[in-house]
Amino acid sequence: FFSVMKRANDDKAGGGKDSKNAKTEREPLIPLYDNIHAISCCNELRSMKYEIRGPLAYRAEELELQGHNVLKCNIGNPGAFGFEAPQVVLDAIKENVGRAVPYEHQKGLPEARAVLLDKYRKIVEGGPAGTCASVTMDDIYIGNGVSELIMMSMRALLNPGDEVLIPSPDYPLWTAAVLLHGGVPVYYDCPSDNGFLPQIENIRSLVTARTRAIVIVNPNNPTGVIYPEELLQDIADMAEEYPFGGIVVFTDEIYDTMLFDGSKMTYMSSLISKTLCCSFGGLSKVYRACGFRVGWMVTSGDRTHAQGYLNALNMLSGLRLCANVPGQYGVKPAVEGFQSISQLTAPGGRLYEARKLVMQKVAKSHYMTMQEPKGAMYAFVKVNLPDFDDQLFALDLLETKHVLIAPGSSFNVEYKDHFRITLLPPLGELVQAMDAIEQVLSVHAAKQEATKQEALRILKAIRGSEDSGRIEELQRKASL
Repeated sequence: FFSVMKRANDDKAGGGKDSKNAKTEREPLIPLYDNIHAISCCNELRSMKYEIRGPLAYRAEELELQGHNVLKCNIGNPGAFGFEAPQVVLDAIKENVGRAVPYEHQKGLPEARAVLLDKYRKIVEGGPAGTCASVTMDDIYIGNGVSELIMMSMRALLNPGDEVLIPSPDYPLWTAAVLLHGGVPVYYDCPSDNGFLPQIENIRSLVTARTRAIVIVNPNNPTGVIYPEELLQDIADMAEEYPFGGIVVFTDEIYDTMLFDGSKMTYMSSLISKTLCCSFGGLSKVYRACGFRVGWMVTSGDRTHAQGYLNALNMLSGLRLCANVPGQYGVKPAVEGFQSISQLTAPGGRLYEARKLVMQKVAKSHYMTMQEPKGAMYAFVKVNLPDFDDQLFALDLLETKHVLIAPGSSFNVEYKDHFRITLLPPLGELVQAMDAIEQVLSVHAAKQEATKQEALRILKAIRGSEDSGRIEELQRKASL
């Protein structure tokens, strides 16, 4: 390609060839451009998957344009299902819109960071690791949702080949952030037969000289599990044992108070004193305000060896100038006000009853099983059918019943027999979704049984030495 370009440039400059020959030399440029994708994506994106907003979601949009009503059970978007943000949050944003016109401090609105400072000081100083240096205003970053801060946190940390330990199943944005910034995601298994909890021995076995960080999602998306304090302490101890300042601990706690049945959640920052801990939270889930795009990251623990990293975070914060300002006025009333999420997750509350309904439907199913979620807003359901393919099932469910779910394999697991469904739809719509899932699974099961019977007939014919024509006829029917 470059040799052809050079010849073309030489000819244009009069490189010793007549005009006829020059034209001949230039002609290959046209077919070359036909065969080369001149504007292609970066290599890191080629194999990346984010099914929550991926091909299935695009197909759902096409169906909607055709006039179909699609029930979107694939994403945790409370406002889309009629959940309302606290009124004090809405009022504060409305009252301060006029003040939100200029840029704000690159790390966030001072009054928003002040209330977060108070919250996380109590967490850090009240935990077993409370003797460490306290949190200050300088440790708090507000971003355009947690998503932006996850990207920033990885951009500031990773060099090509650096490894980050990530749970499997994961929230896919963590994997994407690592890959996009040249890192290598290394998955620690959270097996269903262990309640979707990891084992510290497995995590330790994955640590290498290239390990830079570990990610914890607690309460967990997609499984709904809450990590016990003993396990979190084991992870904290492991991270702090690592030389040269320890392994950075990224703890995604966006569902921190979305808990069921009196479950307790331990903040990772309360356990860490000898390495850097970065805690993530925001308005999107607990406060049902996804569209305002307000998230926060709080650094705590030992910053002695992390100044270079913190300087990089400060630079990245400045490069984007500031996060969405109007939404930041909702942080103070949200954090300080009445925590209405407790009503939604208590018996009789909408999230509690939705979780109860899904568990009842699964318990009655011929094909599904699940572990009871203790937190967050999802159910991670297993399908007990042989050779089940979650991607094909999700597409079939969308095409035939117009119900959109997230295939389990999109959460970076090796198995393909799970799917995630959100608990957000109104109970009537959730009944429709679960019934549709059972119906499509029944069809899949019937097809599998028919295929099995056809295979048995073929095997019987072969063993009975029937004529080849009969065997071919049976094989043809089996392939239909």
